[in-house]
Amino acid sequence: MSTISTSYQNIQCKELSELCNTGKQVDLIDVRTPVEFREIHSAFARNVPLDSLNPQHVMESRTDPDEPLYVICRAGSRGTKACEMFVDAGYENIVNVDGGTLAWDAAGLPVVRGQEMMSLERQVRIAAGSLVVIGVGLSFLHPYFIGLSAFVGAGLVFAGVTDTCGMGMMLAKMPWNQVRDEQGASSTGQQSDSQGSGPACCGS
Repeated sequence: MSTISTSYQNIQCKELSELCNTGKQVDLIDVRTPVEFREIHSAFARNVPLDSLNPQHVMESRTDPDEPLYVICRAGSRGTKACEMFVDAGYENIVNVDGGTLAWDAAGLPVVRGQEMMSLERQVRIAAGSLVVIGVGLSFLHPYFIGLSAFVGAGLVFAGVTDTCGMGMMLAKMPWNQVRDEQGASSTGQQSDSQGSGPACCGS
């Protein structure tokens, strides 16, 4: 396990998997959307979506808060944000899984697969691209509409510089990115704490 800052650490997927296989209790949370989690997730993970993450609630619900809390997402970006949220809330012993679920699956480690859905990253690309095209098209009616395309472009630049994607966070809250239980109620951040089989732009 290598230190990436004075506040939290990174761990390689295989190293974490080996730790799980020793029989040690590992608390791994997946901070992607419920739909992404349902599509594929580490066999050891439980779902706590980033858009509704409450560090205090997560830590208070843990069996052993002194043990490391491992965080995984799609490729690492949202996991990093989640780790920073825990650190900012005053918690220590937080570990980000390097490479996220993509790296976990690519390494051939145990996963649970479900219904395949469109990734949040693709949704952001489609939404941003559509707004740009609409802005350009409407600009033929009135030049002011080109401002829509400029606004989206500026937003993408901001997302790249700050590694924060407002459009991705907004899309993550949309109904099609939620999972409904048997009673038809969509899962929320608090309900999602128990999901799973285990105790950049926001598409990552």
